[in-house]
Amino acid sequence: MTNPMFKPFNCKGLSLPNRIVMAPMTRSQSPGGIPTQAVADYYARRASADVGLIITEGTTINRGGASNDPNIPEFYGEKPLAGWKAVADKVHAVGGKIAPQIWHMGLMRKAGTGAYPDATSDSPSGITHKGKLVTYVPSEADIADMVMAYADAAGQAARLGFDTVELHGAHGYLIDQFFWDAMNIREDRFGGDLVGRANFAADIIRECKKQMPDDMPLILRFSQWKQQDYTVRLADTPQKLEDFLRVFVDAGIDILHCSQRRFWETEFDGSDLNLAGWAKKLTGLPTISVGSVGLSGDFIGSFGGETSKTVPLEQLYERMERGEFDLIGIGRAILQDPNWAAKVKADRMDELETFTPAALESLS
Repeated sequence: MTNPMFKPFNCKGLSLPNRIVMAPMTRSQSPGGIPTQAVADYYARRASADVGLIITEGTTINRGGASNDPNIPEFYGEKPLAGWKAVADKVHAVGGKIAPQIWHMGLMRKAGTGAYPDATSDSPSGITHKGKLVTYVPSEADIADMVMAYADAAGQAARLGFDTVELHGAHGYLIDQFFWDAMNIREDRFGGDLVGRANFAADIIRECKKQMPDDMPLILRFSQWKQQDYTVRLADTPQKLEDFLRVFVDAGIDILHCSQRRFWETEFDGSDLNLAGWAKKLTGLPTISVGSVGLSGDFIGSFGGETSKTVPLEQLYERMERGEFDLIGIGRAILQDPNWAAKVKADRMDELETFTPAALESLS
């Protein structure tokens, strides 16, 4: 196999037959927070069609304000965990590998919403990105409880037989809110400069690793942009990015999932490396890139009703061939067509499908 997307990948105890990762995509198809048989079928269908690693939709930790939707799956409690065990078992039965994405929305969850509407929304400093005080300012003890809720979920994933775990630290959700100076104005060890603001995630990584087997890798997803402001950049130079990422390396992270809206966009002037390329160069860790792979438009437009035509993959192949990043996340293309990876592997490019927003509501 000469296509670089279909070369094997190994990290610790994780062995993948290819470099294709199904990107996490919220579906809101788990009534009462419990993943159903339809959820298991959805992931298994893609795992059986040459997707190397499934990363599930965001699944929430044991904090009442973690989610704004009671149909978003939880990763705690007897019934949700039994549902996730069935999902993992079905993916494994077809030869696939799977990771839960562990998630907390923070202040992206509006007060009064979700499965526990009376719960308070968590945040670093109780303020929105516009500086408005809307909820309590957590103490260090509160933060420690948030940390352990992530770690407990990672431990459950290991006990349920998942292959790896991803922490959602991107897109303006809770972990990312700690990274962002607009929302984190703390003056203790969880605040200050970008390195200080990374300590919350570092604590989560360390506690997760304590509950996971030594050979089970842990993934951190991060982004420069936020849903609240697409123009935000946490690190505007390679040196700042290196200092930021070094905190996670020192805490024991194994893989960095570097989210950007278009994978071909360069991160810093003077280099054609994208965010995942820079992260790999600066840390030496394996990285996952992502962003509008095989499609003409980005995912933001999809929520506005835009379709996206298929586009060639040669630029992706070139970047992967020269080792810019190790794995590639595919979202909407695999959501639209469960057989996308199998078609690419067989060079049946003429069979790839235009993405339509109707796929966002799909149960298949």
